[in-house]
Amino acid sequence: MSLLDIKELSLSFGDKILYKNAELSLFKGEHMGIVGANGVGKSTLIHLCAGILVPDEGFLVWQPGIHIGYLDQQAKTEGEQTILDYLHSPFANLYELEKKMLEAYEGCAVSGNSGISGSSAEEVWKMAERYQRMLEAADFYSIDYRIQRICEGLGLMAIGIEKELGKLSGGQRAKVILAKLLLEEPDVLLLDEPTNFLDKEHIQWLSDYLSAFPKAFMVVSHDYNFLEKVCTCICDIEERTIHKYTGKYSDFLKQKKHLREEYIRRYAAQQREIKKTEEYIRKNIAGVNSKMAKGRRKQLERLERLEPPAKTLIKPFFTFPLAGEPQGETALRVSRLSAGYYYPVISDISFEVRRGQKIAITGFNGIGKSTLLKTLVGELSPLKGGFTLANTACIGYYEQESEWDGKNMTPLSALLDWFPHLTQKEARQHLAGCGIDREKAERQLSTLSGGEQAKVKLCRLTLMPSNVLILDEPTNHLDELAKEALKEALVKYEGTVILVSHEERFYRDWTDKVISMEK
Repeated sequence: MSLLDIKELSLSFGDKILYKNAELSLFKGEHMGIVGANGVGKSTLIHLCAGILVPDEGFLVWQPGIHIGYLDQQAKTEGEQTILDYLHSPFANLYELEKKMLEAYEGCAVSGNSGISGSSAEEVWKMAERYQRMLEAADFYSIDYRIQRICEGLGLMAIGIEKELGKLSGGQRAKVILAKLLLEEPDVLLLDEPTNFLDKEHIQWLSDYLSAFPKAFMVVSHDYNFLEKVCTCICDIEERTIHKYTGKYSDFLKQKKHLREEYIRRYAAQQREIKKTEEYIRKNIAGVNSKMAKGRRKQLERLERLEPPAKTLIKPFFTFPLAGEPQGETALRVSRLSAGYYYPVISDISFEVRRGQKIAITGFNGIGKSTLLKTLVGELSPLKGGFTLANTACIGYYEQESEWDGKNMTPLSALLDWFPHLTQKEARQHLAGCGIDREKAERQLSTLSGGEQAKVKLCRLTLMPSNVLILDEPTNHLDELAKEALKEALVKYEGTVILVSHEERFYRDWTDKVISMEK
């Protein structure tokens, strides 16, 4: 019996049709990966399953009594609450039960000391024992061990579990919310890009955890190594439909390729037959074979025609123009730098980047990688120490967070605001080259997927000559084709690159040096 049934699902946002008569089922124990190009509706599917969105048509039905856990990275938290208190909150009812048990046992002790005996004392004792069995059945006495295990796996122990939630970075807060969700152990986990805020070691731990997870989950991710390890089936969203494939991610790729080739063969054969029949009808409709021609025309009208094969996705094209080379051999020198907001997040950092060098900066989430970049581009002032950029350094900066100036701003209007000298045609051409087609160019930025918004930010950089590119997690949300295009552009770029990334597979074969902030 399925845990979830989706039938005849249709959903649109304005003129954009995401699904049309789509169907999908999730069964007990299935580990489902959700894949597809940027903007096809992967996160939207998770939101539908979580009840955040409602379909235009069709229905989505969960098995009665199913406990669903959704990774809501925007969930409300009390700023003064500590990480440890927050992680204990799912077990509040068990702690209340423990309190009743202890009160019952204490009542029995008082009754014994006061000489009270009889049925009332026996009833209280039985109640205490019942509470004890309920706690044991709920595995209450392993809670602290489970919290510690998950905190260690996700890197929360390094942050300090007594730290207040209000003092955490966005990535650290997302980790805490994920930890709480894993502790709740719902019947079905709904996870949207959980690896985006995790470091390599923590992704490995989460992979092991989810691989052994006895219940079902649905996960959106562009980390295909992660999907390969954790998934037993793949849900592929393409051309407004949902196709489910059994097996690992690599099995899905083989199956999809084979089915696509077979479909193209069948479609081509049908098109040849239609063309041949139409030619026969044209030649014979008015001649001696008119009756036969009319019969074939009726057959052709009744024919169930195959839809044209889905378009092959076009890889975006990024190229970052060079603004002349900075003077001297050193592009950046950081000397005993301490930086942060109200207190140092990074302390006593020193390193040097030579002109034309491409470096990756790594370290666990919350160690201060984004703080370092914000300081280098002037958004934060150093608290101690400092840094020196080459005199003629011209910086291009990719910020991790997507914040837009206007609520109704579209990719097209944003590009024209940033670069008033562009004609509308030129702006559309630049957006199209970066993977933002005509329809998406005119939609509100806030309605675009994370990957589509990332492409808009990258498009901006392709129009800004620079000789130092500073990029903060640019691959988050990007699909595989866009990642390949970005990698190719950075390899060709003749300027200096300072990249923060948790995705070693993206940077390991083209960067000159890796700086670990943990060391």
